[in-house]
Amino acid sequence: MLPTLWGRIQSRIVFTLVIGGLVALFLTPLLPLQVGIGSKYRIAYTVLVTVTVIGVLWELLYHLIMQWRWEKDWPTLVGLLTFINEGLLIWGLLLAGAVPGIDGLSGLQSLSYWILFLFVWVAVWIFANGPMRVFSIHWRFRGGRFV
Repeated sequence: MLPTLWGRIQSRIVFTLVIGGLVALFLTPLLPLQVGIGSKYRIAYTVLVTVTVIGVLWELLYHLIMQWRWEKDWPTLVGLLTFINEGLLIWGLLLAGAVPGIDGLSGLQSLSYWILFLFVWVAVWIFANGPMRVFSIHWRFRGGRFV
C-alpha cells in the first residue's frame, strides 16, 4: 500500500523527531559553532523542530503534486533528492531571521546548519527506506500511519 497523506505526515514527524533527535544529540557537540554546549543544543533542536514543521507543509505540497502521477508515490531516489528544496528553503528562512530563537546565520553557522541538516536527512531517509520496512512491515501496509 502507498503511504497516505496522514501516514506521510505522521511518519515525517516521528522519524524527524526521533531519528533526527538522536542524530542531533550525538552530532551537536561536534558542530563548529563558537557558543557553549547548551546554546549549540538549543540551536540544533530549534532547527530540527523547524525542519519538522516545514516538512509537514512540504508533505501537503508533495501530496498535491503526486495527484498527477499515476503511481501516487515518489520513486525512492526522488524522496532522497527532496533535501535540496527543503534544505534551501529552511536555510533561507534561517538567513532571513524568520525562525524564532535564531537571529540569522553567519558563515560558520551556515556550515553547521548544512552538516546537521544533511546528517539528519540522510539518517531519516535511510531509516524510512531500510530498517523501518524490514522491522515494521505493517507500517507500510497501514499507509505509513502510526496512529
